[in-house]
Amino acid sequence: MPCPFFFPLRVLEPTAWLRPPRMPLGNTYAGVCHALPGAPVAPAEVRQQDLCNRGYARGQCDCFPADAAADAVRFSILGEEDGRIRLLYVLEKNHAPVEHGQLEFMEALTGAEGREVLTAQARAFVESYRRQTGDSDGRSRTV
Repeated sequence: MPCPFFFPLRVLEPTAWLRPPRMPLGNTYAGVCHALPGAPVAPAEVRQQDLCNRGYARGQCDCFPADAAADAVRFSILGEEDGRIRLLYVLEKNHAPVEHGQLEFMEALTGAEGREVLTAQARAFVESYRRQTGDSDGRSRTV
């Protein structure tokens, strides 16, 4: 459940965890914080691992807005058919859903128009899913 303001850019190399934790986006990502519109910042890598990638940073992160509508974003795969991946997203506040919807991937994402951070997180989630399921048929995909 990444922070709703975290814009993932690239997979981080695994750290020295004895047992790597399960990450909400499938992998740990480096990225930038979009809590202040028009002024993205790149928190320290350890903060990204502990807060940005895991969400629920309210009260722990100096960037997190006190009036934010959500604390975290959760993604789940609903199904895959004919190259389409259907995805559910849930925005949570205080561990309860405040918004949800469906997204779809084929060659591009549909369903999150105008929501760049949600789009980037969904793309990262799907890319991690494809790595984990061994979907490497060589086709170029843009999500």
